[in-house]
Amino acid sequence: MKFIGAHVSASGGVESAPVNAHEIGANAFALFTRNQRQWVAKPLSVANIELFKKHCDDYAFDSDYILPHDSYLINLGHPEEEGLTKSRAAFLDEMLRCEQLGLKLLNFHPGSHLNKISIEECLDRVAESVNITLSKTRGVTAVIENTAGQGSNVGNEFWQLKYIIDRVEDKSRVGVCLDTCHTYTAGYDIVNEYDKVFEEFEGTVGFDYLRAIHLNDSKKALGSKVDRHDCIGKGLIGMNFFKRFMRDERFNDIPVILETPDESLWADEIKLLHSFE
Repeated sequence: MKFIGAHVSASGGVESAPVNAHEIGANAFALFTRNQRQWVAKPLSVANIELFKKHCDDYAFDSDYILPHDSYLINLGHPEEEGLTKSRAAFLDEMLRCEQLGLKLLNFHPGSHLNKISIEECLDRVAESVNITLSKTRGVTAVIENTAGQGSNVGNEFWQLKYIIDRVEDKSRVGVCLDTCHTYTAGYDIVNEYDKVFEEFEGTVGFDYLRAIHLNDSKKALGSKVDRHDCIGKGLIGMNFFKRFMRDERFNDIPVILETPDESLWADEIKLLHSFE
């Protein structure tokens, strides 16, 4: 079974996210648990936490299919000590918020070397950051999102995801989120070489580590390394991929999250995708 939703607004408090997800017919969703544009955020109140859990119960959202996303400011592979320290503190806060909300996953972009250190040094810092955070928390899995490789971002090649995983001490609390747009623009031809790409993912990373999907079409070309999402079936990936994806049982029973650019279409996109099952 596919669990499909979108990255919904948590404006007004995290407790609004499950309500917003229910309104678009989702059975999964993503959210920010804090303002993603600020380093320091107000703590969650008891009321926020209790209402969030109540609304999840009211609308039958299981924590297995809720995928919070950390702040875009965070760079766990930052080459400079000040930026790395701030990022690690913010990431720890994000994971503690997930604990408070009873959530099991935290999605994050691995980081950027900023052209100041090597890719491997950056990945080492990411893994160290994850280890530090996991040692101070419990019950929440760190979910590495693959990137398009834009700028100095790391995590755009499967071997880089595995490199991080290999250096995380608690393998039970690390996983991967594959973004279809990022995968395509990073150079993996999921349109014409669907089987080959996912066989490579299995051989390099392993489906055992797949915890989530961001399901997006792409405005930019294969291998362009540019991160521009498009609506389902309206971009260069095209509808046939999404039909095949929906029938692929390897992607069952994990959160499948839309980050497509027109939120007014989310309810229709969710219905359309389910019609392909």
